[in-house]
Amino acid sequence: MAEPVTASRIDPFNTAELRRRVLAAWADAPARFREDANAEEDFALGGYRDRVVVELAQNAADAARRAGVPGRLRLSLDGSELTAANTGEPLTAEGVESLATLRASTKRDDHGSAGRFGVGFSAVAALSDDVTVRSGGSAVCFRADLARAAVDELLSGGAAHADLGEEVRRRSGHVPMLRLPFPADADGSTPGYDTDVTLRLRDEATRERVRDLLEHTGEALVLALPGLSEVQIAVDGTERVITRQEPSSEGADLMTTLRDADGTRTTLWRVLTRSGELDPELLGDRPTEERGRTGWTLTWAVPVDEDGALATLPADVDRVVHAPTPTDTELDLPAVLLGTFPLGSDRRTVQPGPVTDLLLAEAADAYCALLRGFDARAALDLVPGTRVGGGAVDASFRARVAEPLRDTPFLVTAGGAPAAPRDAVLLDTGGSGGAAGVTAALADLVPALLPGTWSPRHPALSALRVHRLGLADLADLIADTDRPPHWWAELYAALADAGGAGADLDELGALPVPLVDGRLVRGPRSLLLPTEDWDRVADAQGHHLEPSVLAALGVRVVHPEAVHTLLRRLGAVDADAATVLADARTEAAVRDSLDAEDPEPVAEAVLDLVAASGTTVADAPWLAELALRDDEDGYSVAAELLVPGAPLADLLVDDAPFGTVHADLVDRHGTETLRAVGALWELSVVRAQDAALGDDLVDEFEGSAGEDGPDGLEDWADEMLERVGDPELPPVAPELVCVVDLDYIADDQWPRALAMLSRGPLREAVTEPARIVLPDGRAVDVPSYTAWWLRTRALVGGRAPVELRTADADTALAGLYDLVPADVDPEFARALGVRTGLDDLVADPDGPDDLLARLADPDRHVDRAALRRVWAALAEVDADLVSPPARVRAVRGGAIVVADAEDALVLDSPDLLPLLDDRPLVLAPTDTADAVADVLDLAMASEAVAGEIGTTGQLRPVPDEAALFLAPDDEPDRTYLHHASLTVDGVEVEWYAGDGTIHAATPEGLARALCWRAGQWSRRHSVAAVLRDPSSAARLLAEADLD
Repeated sequence: MAEPVTASRIDPFNTAELRRRVLAAWADAPARFREDANAEEDFALGGYRDRVVVELAQNAADAARRAGVPGRLRLSLDGSELTAANTGEPLTAEGVESLATLRASTKRDDHGSAGRFGVGFSAVAALSDDVTVRSGGSAVCFRADLARAAVDELLSGGAAHADLGEEVRRRSGHVPMLRLPFPADADGSTPGYDTDVTLRLRDEATRERVRDLLEHTGEALVLALPGLSEVQIAVDGTERVITRQEPSSEGADLMTTLRDADGTRTTLWRVLTRSGELDPELLGDRPTEERGRTGWTLTWAVPVDEDGALATLPADVDRVVHAPTPTDTELDLPAVLLGTFPLGSDRRTVQPGPVTDLLLAEAADAYCALLRGFDARAALDLVPGTRVGGGAVDASFRARVAEPLRDTPFLVTAGGAPAAPRDAVLLDTGGSGGAAGVTAALADLVPALLPGTWSPRHPALSALRVHRLGLADLADLIADTDRPPHWWAELYAALADAGGAGADLDELGALPVPLVDGRLVRGPRSLLLPTEDWDRVADAQGHHLEPSVLAALGVRVVHPEAVHTLLRRLGAVDADAATVLADARTEAAVRDSLDAEDPEPVAEAVLDLVAASGTTVADAPWLAELALRDDEDGYSVAAELLVPGAPLADLLVDDAPFGTVHADLVDRHGTETLRAVGALWELSVVRAQDAALGDDLVDEFEGSAGEDGPDGLEDWADEMLERVGDPELPPVAPELVCVVDLDYIADDQWPRALAMLSRGPLREAVTEPARIVLPDGRAVDVPSYTAWWLRTRALVGGRAPVELRTADADTALAGLYDLVPADVDPEFARALGVRTGLDDLVADPDGPDDLLARLADPDRHVDRAALRRVWAALAEVDADLVSPPARVRAVRGGAIVVADAEDALVLDSPDLLPLLDDRPLVLAPTDTADAVADVLDLAMASEAVAGEIGTTGQLRPVPDEAALFLAPDDEPDRTYLHHASLTVDGVEVEWYAGDGTIHAATPEGLARALCWRAGQWSRRHSVAAVLRDPSSAARLLAEADLD
């Protein structure tokens, strides 16, 4: 057992006895010296190196508490000295023994102390080798030089164990200073304070370190140490004062102030404290000194303003656990947690274990209670958010408080009732706010709805996993809500305001909307919005668009009291005449009108809308399906009814399937309105967009051209497909325009019908070609349907247009086609198929056959020049597309004749002419003979002669003069067989080259043979002339240069 400490006047704290015990222990057991030295180094040079201010403050707080007086502490840095002066119980001999003992303290049974059994004082060794404590008129010091001298004296006396000296030398002479106290001079105590501790700082770096510690000492110190009511900090003449006192505000429990040269800062705190007793078994892993302290306390302190609302933590209050002074254990919250947490030996970190677990659980429960004391919106700022990378204590607290917070009714609903986050509902519009109006409107429908003034982006709401109600969810929630129309208008206005704050209004596609007929429908898109004067809008005859009239159409008109611009933003349209007509329900009503029990209301409504809007069947082809009353009091679709007095009526055959509109309808709505819905006045135009030339082409007109579509439409499509090569995929006409009912024109009325067709929009349907887009993307223009139909079925002057020619047509057609009547203009005539030129004629699928038929007509006159051009044109035609004629136009014996095809030949070489003088010959340009023979399916002349030469010839060179006129590239013949008299197949001829050799009997014959063989037939006359008179070569060449 240790000897009792006995004081004396010279050594009031009996430090000599304390030194004797320590030195004796070291002398007997050098290991004890090593243990003490290591401990001091651990405390002073390791964990406690930055805690000197906190540890001195804790000692001051404990002294004040033991004395029962308000604790005051003055920390002064003056030159190289740091002094900590405090009020409270003076230092005693037992206290000195505690300071000098690292393993035991007089505080072990003092359950209210803030210090840690004496070890905290060891922090002074990190800063100083000379520490003096003055208290109650006495003083004690701890000095490194005196401690070293005492050890040296011990070693020199020879009483110490031999290993002690070696241990001291290994540590370079350093000894644990704080284990060897010495009496000191008590003069120099700070007036007004009971105890002061003075540290002579080791060096300038240490001074700067202390200066930094003092500058960062703030209100957290008095918050953590209730025993201190005032802390003064003086650094080189600059002073700060920190106080703790009772608040004047009812919304706070505590007030701290910081006064410095810049003024005074006051912080109000809301405080919640919990305390209790620990089960001793929980302390089993703690040091012996702690096991007897089973009481625990913890306090939450939150800064507030004068109204008690949440304020910001002071900048000098670190977000760490306070035990009770600041540790290095992070707790990133806007509140300060102070508690009796178990710490490590360095008092820097909270230690894991059952005590810490219990205190964190109690802290979580207390935190939930703390939040209930704040305004609900402010309490959100206290909710721990999701955090990655925090320490173990921080993470453990967040995990423990998460679920209890969800069950704590610290929130408030829009109606003012408390609500736990687990039960609450948050309206999340997708924007940053602006939902207050929406929330107000829905408060009675959703009792747990949180205030709309709260930002849905607040991180606490996500951390609490509050159920979110999006705009799409909202639309579903109120789908069956029974509210008056004005309530809906207020809701729409609130939603529009939310849209201005960034709400995603596109989610409201299924928003309920009340209609004028009392229904509540989902989704504003395509609904009709009545304007303020919508019920006063009238058509040209003064008919008003009353809701009762529109009801027959089944259109959905919004109730006037519910109208808001938001509905337009979401796809509703203003209910003018045009938009009502454009509504899909109007179209459906029109299409079904003929089968309706009473078509009259639909007809009346649609005729009024058409009159008011100016819409016609050109805009909405389905209008032609509107059922109208006829003059026999029955009903037919508009496209099958004639307007009384219509010019078209006089053009139709007697059995045309058209009725007449009832006169009453004409009187009420007028001719123009009836024509606008498709009732017939003159021939009508129908249109189809993006029409594919396939099997379903008729369906592209959706009934606007009757069930069967325009007459012959599929035949037109087939012919056009053949023209473009029958592609595997059907081409598409971006716009297909057709004049209908042409098949009902009476034959004797075609002049008037054509006159009608030649004017206005009808003319364009004839003259403008149809453009079709092929699968490979190419665009091709082809004859329009209407032009195609008229070419073969209309009558111009009593004949089909393709049987006539225009006045300016190719002269080769003059004898083959009759002239079109003068009253048909050329452009319109061409579109009808009236012939204009050979190229267009043979490009027409039926053109070549028609041309050959006319050539076979002996009553049709064709001269040789025209016939030559006809053969040239026909040579360009694909023979597979032509029907071979039975009779052909040919030349026989110099005369143009019509001969049986089986007798005719196509001349393919001029040397055969004398041999076939009695045969009808087709004399086509020589380079086209083969193609013409294919088109006409005739034999070539060379195939019909034997070519037997009956005379003998003499081989001679071709005169050189002939070569002057023949291009050498064509390799003209250099020799020939000269015959005095030449016969072939018994006929005397001038030349023959059918066997590959030139036979000639005359210069003219030789010239023809040479030029034919060289492919330069046109030069035969010049060659013949030079052969007759070689001296004329120069003159003939000069003349040739002029060609």
